[in-house]
Amino acid sequence: MKEKIDRRKMLGIMAASGATLAVTASCSQQTATAGASKPKVAGTPRQFFPTNGPDANPQENDIEKYPKCPYCGMDRKMWNHSRHLVHYSDNMVDPTCSLHCVAISLSLNLDRNPKAIYAADFGSDEKIKPLVEVDQATYLIGSKLKGTMTKNSKMAFASAGQAQSVMAEKGGETGDFGEALTEAYLSMAKDTMMIRKKRAMKRKKRMQMKKAN
Repeated sequence: MKEKIDRRKMLGIMAASGATLAVTASCSQQTATAGASKPKVAGTPRQFFPTNGPDANPQENDIEKYPKCPYCGMDRKMWNHSRHLVHYSDNMVDPTCSLHCVAISLSLNLDRNPKAIYAADFGSDEKIKPLVEVDQATYLIGSKLKGTMTKNSKMAFASAGQAQSVMAEKGGETGDFGEALTEAYLSMAKDTMMIRKKRAMKRKKRMQMKKAN
């Protein structure tokens, strides 16, 4: 896939659908790093640059090396069936829980070119789903399968035939990585509002439990 990713197409998708993320991030980054000799942006919510060291083979033992999604903090082992991994051309790595967070990574790292992007093979019978390069995957988009960080499910399959079989039962439609990424950007606003609402409710519940104790 290192030469197969259509960078122009992907960057076009990002420019059309995700530019707001990059603008917002850029403004926040300037505030966060003002007066600092080295920008300290590790972790949520300002993961402007991948903060792990370079890794020439990030897909090997990826969950062990990268247990948490840097954008939402979710456990990648728990969400191994939807996890992704972005391998940039400078060998920096963004390990995410979902395609939703891949979209964030690609928007915030506009000057980094991905040489490989991996997705979990949802159709695998293994407990920890193996990774497949996204240009070899078929995505099932908008099915009844539960989405990760989104209401509009987008799961990757190594086998196009298996994706078709699941579609017959769960609905949705099949597409390639570019089509799935486009849907991720198009639903970003609604998904972000949904996630923020859920997290606010969880915080409120924790505060109530704390007061009760």
